[in-house]
Amino acid sequence: MTDRLGELSAAGVAVWLDDLSRVRLSSGGLDQLRREKHMVGVTTNPTIFAKALSDADEYNWQLRDLAVRGVSVEEAVRMLTTYDVRWATDVMRPAYDSSAGVDGRVSIEVDPRLAYETEKTVAEAKSLWWLVDRPNLYIKIPATEAGLPAITATLAEGISVNVTLIFGLDRYSQVMEAFLAGLEQAKANGHDLTKIGSVASFFVSRVDSEVDKRLEKIGSAEAKALKGKAAVANAQLAYERYTEVFSSDRWQALADAGAHPQRPLWASTSTKNPDYRDVIYVEELVAPGTVNTMPEAVIHAYADHGETRGDTITGSFDAARKVLGDLIGVGVDFDDVINTLEREGVEKFEASWEELLDGVRKSLEAAAKGASQPNAAAQDNAQAAQQAGGNA
Repeated sequence: MTDRLGELSAAGVAVWLDDLSRVRLSSGGLDQLRREKHMVGVTTNPTIFAKALSDADEYNWQLRDLAVRGVSVEEAVRMLTTYDVRWATDVMRPAYDSSAGVDGRVSIEVDPRLAYETEKTVAEAKSLWWLVDRPNLYIKIPATEAGLPAITATLAEGISVNVTLIFGLDRYSQVMEAFLAGLEQAKANGHDLTKIGSVASFFVSRVDSEVDKRLEKIGSAEAKALKGKAAVANAQLAYERYTEVFSSDRWQALADAGAHPQRPLWASTSTKNPDYRDVIYVEELVAPGTVNTMPEAVIHAYADHGETRGDTITGSFDAARKVLGDLIGVGVDFDDVINTLEREGVEKFEASWEELLDGVRKSLEAAAKGASQPNAAAQDNAQAAQQAGGNA
């Protein structure tokens, strides 16, 4: 059988899983993906955690203990999520060690409600770093304007960062600038640059979803012919900027000090339009030094029928520029697309966070009631003993 994921890895793409749950951890499913599917990293977000905590009974024992302690909902969420992430970092540690710290990483996100507050984001990033206390952790910070200085400040503390919710090229350039500044400050602060990692999560499929909606509204034949092309072109041009920044003299000075480059990570790579090939955002974004974080279904789909055709990004830059130019030509305001996606991205994660808080709040209340009542099995045993004693 063809080892398609092995071919993808050999082409320079690190395969990461975009999911985490305690069931996946306790069942050994995460470790199985690491061992059998070339999976070398894990990303999480508020939506993933909200779903994980709503679907499983695996959290009940911890919820009961937290309820007995009377902790706040916010603290309970942090205890539950950091427990899972700490466990996952231990599962992924072999990949971390074998790659000299490049892969084997697991991400946890700062509270998305802090996306527009720099100082609070940095404080939360430091707190999460202390709580998980594993070298192969990434702290996810959104690439909002307020997030940019937070990225620099967090890296300057020697903390590894996954920059999330990047949609546009100009913002991506700002993210790389924040990364370089952060490493320069970390070096000045005496931190070992070989221990600091970073990825820049550039979102893909959501771009097509938003652009295709606008193209359909425009309705012309020229507009409809451009459907499904924006996301890949946008990501390809992001990689062009990556190659420029990480071939500069400024970067070389950091590399000489042991720094690892901030790899572009293709996020949101599941296909939202069923008319598109289910692995298009993997096949069309193959290049050395990249990461592709996929839902498990996409990992299995690529293992089944994905085609690795070598580097599908380098050499595509002029064609990608033409696609974006053509989109503007038919009336798509691409700057507005990017601004809309960033705003909606933060809003969606905020909504998921509120859903997570609400779910944990209800679970704590239920656990508190259960803790205050005798165990049902114990009651049955006591009643049986009483009846036995009465019959004796």
